[in-house]
Amino acid sequence: MVSASDNTPSDLPASQPLVPPAAPVFDAGAAAPVPPSPPPPPAPPASPPSAPFPAVHAVVTPGARGQVWVLGAVALTALSVVSLALVWTTQQRVKSLEQELVRRQQSSQDQSTEARLMARQAQEASAEVVAKQALLEARVAESALQRTQVEELIQSLSRSRDENVLSDVEAGLRVAQQQAAITGSPEPTVAALKQVEERLARYNQPRLERVRRAVARDLDRARSVAAADLPGLSIRLDEAVRLVDELPLLTTPERRPLPAPKPVAATAAKPASSADAATQGMVASWLGAASAFWDRVSADVWQEARSLVRVTNIDQPEAMLVSPDQGFFLRENLKLRLLNARLALLSRQFDQAQTDLQQAHVALDRYFDRSSRRVVMAQDLVQQVAAQSRQVQLPRPDETLAALAAANAGR
Repeated sequence: MVSASDNTPSDLPASQPLVPPAAPVFDAGAAAPVPPSPPPPPAPPASPPSAPFPAVHAVVTPGARGQVWVLGAVALTALSVVSLALVWTTQQRVKSLEQELVRRQQSSQDQSTEARLMARQAQEASAEVVAKQALLEARVAESALQRTQVEELIQSLSRSRDENVLSDVEAGLRVAQQQAAITGSPEPTVAALKQVEERLARYNQPRLERVRRAVARDLDRARSVAAADLPGLSIRLDEAVRLVDELPLLTTPERRPLPAPKPVAATAAKPASSADAATQGMVASWLGAASAFWDRVSADVWQEARSLVRVTNIDQPEAMLVSPDQGFFLRENLKLRLLNARLALLSRQFDQAQTDLQQAHVALDRYFDRSSRRVVMAQDLVQQVAAQSRQVQLPRPDETLAALAAANAGR
């Protein structure tokens, strides 16, 4: 180091500034001191100051510049070390987090697989339980049915003879009542009551005397009902339908044959002799043959003459306006009326049948020749069916059923 006494201001030129001696620089990371840097080259001479006071210049020595660089390097190194330490710490934490996430994901997958397996097992177990429950319910129902059958068997075995008879009679009457409602005839009820009466008469039990009296009253009431004979009425309507095509209309009346001429009685005369008798017989035979021929010819001529003109009294003038083509449709409509009446009778719609029969009778009376025997026959058939197709109230064996209920209740 150079002291201040060695270089005084008097020895230096006036234009050279004062430069302090360079201080030794020590490296923080080295063991020995760093040698001083070489002195800078001499500065060029400056111009003399224009002012009376000298100017003060800041001078940075090379040693101070080196210290700044060293401090910057040290700070940068420390910052780099801290940054590396933070990066390494962050990387370790990220790795640990990744490992934890992988472990948890694996654990979640294992748990989900285990839950799915347990759910499948639970579903299979529930299906098995449902099947067992259905089997148990079927067995319980079968056991209940067997128990009911056994109870009915025990009850039927424990019944008395009277109870069996009453039960059979009631069942037969109810079946007969249903058959009568289906067929529309009291015959099933009458047959069932007859069978019940005969059975009770054979049984001859005084306890059932009230039932026998009720059966007799119901049987008399059922026999008094006159039901319509539907099969017979259907046959009559079919016959009327068959006759429709043969019925003559008023516009085309039926030609009636004239009565045959009466034979002329020959007067017998006493024969005078055998020759006269033979002659008279020959003449009489010739006269008879001629008379018969003349009568036959005159009858044919008269019949043809009468057929040319015919006078008929017609009550319905519109019947004469029916043409032959319209006559065909008139017959077909009449057939349809009769067939509709037949269907209504079979379905026990007696009001509809009465309406159709009435319209058919009006058509027969208005458009057909009432002097014809076939028309009269068809009208008679229609009138008979209309008279017998009436709605009747079917008898019900209510009194017998009430007596049976009272007998069953009084046992």
